[in-house]
Amino acid sequence: MTKRRARARERKPVANHRRDGISFLEALSSANRRAQDQANRRSGRRELKSVRAAIAATAPDCDDDQADWLRRLARWLVAALLLPVCWVTTWTLLSRFSHATVEQGFWQTPEFWYFAIGMMLMTGWFFSGLAQSFFLYLYVLGHELTHALFVILFRGRITEFHVSHAGGYITTDKTNLLIALSPYFVPFWSLVAAAGYLAAGCFTDLRGGWDLAFYAVTGVTWTFHMLWTLWMLPRDQPDLKENGTFLSLVIIYLANLLVLVALLCAAEEAPLGYCGDFAREWLRHAATWGDQLWRWTIHVIGDWKAAGRL
Repeated sequence: MTKRRARARERKPVANHRRDGISFLEALSSANRRAQDQANRRSGRRELKSVRAAIAATAPDCDDDQADWLRRLARWLVAALLLPVCWVTTWTLLSRFSHATVEQGFWQTPEFWYFAIGMMLMTGWFFSGLAQSFFLYLYVLGHELTHALFVILFRGRITEFHVSHAGGYITTDKTNLLIALSPYFVPFWSLVAAAGYLAAGCFTDLRGGWDLAFYAVTGVTWTFHMLWTLWMLPRDQPDLKENGTFLSLVIIYLANLLVLVALLCAAEEAPLGYCGDFAREWLRHAATWGDQLWRWTIHVIGDWKAAGRL
């Protein structure tokens, strides 16, 4: 254990503790990144290069190098079992989207174009760097609010909440897989937009241009969630290490796929019918790929027997 970690452990309260990160602005500065890299090489320690929108928990630090090998093995096995589910879900989503686009003219609908325009606007703004500090603050605010929301859903208690340009954290007495990973697959600001739209619909008629504007806002907010999540994931997040980085990434990918499926279902005139069709097609693809995998396995075993390896 390094001296830095030892000091960090001494500062943690008995009931709650938090993990802090360095400034978001430092993460955006290439000069500071180069300086940090040089300092890391000199000191021989692996330091963080980005701010962490971190969650505090009562559990001990769960770095991969400190977890016992049985726990790590179990996490890798669960992640490996989820990989075929990710593949089938991705295949089904692409096939359903291509079918809707080519045969049903989904790409010609106003809803699709307003959503696409929102995506393009947010993507252009992200890569332009305009008002980046403001968007960083929005991201970490949504990140910590999502943590807090899931803590409340699991009947946990939040004792401290902090958000600033220097990073963010919450202090809580409860943590689990969903609490730790929820900000990476829950588009918080899209949920806020949807809640506002539904609330406004209770008091006024939002048909016509307002529903199209909602699709545009959803495109902006969902793209905001995806871009900043992709920007944040490679930056050594403690939320991922808490349950194993590989397992966390697999779950984040699968959960984001399911969120996208939910968005497509919501855009349909009959959402429940679309969900049923998606589920049936998913089972059909799962059976097809499972049969192909089984045939391939039998073929490989037969070749090994013929070669005298078995």
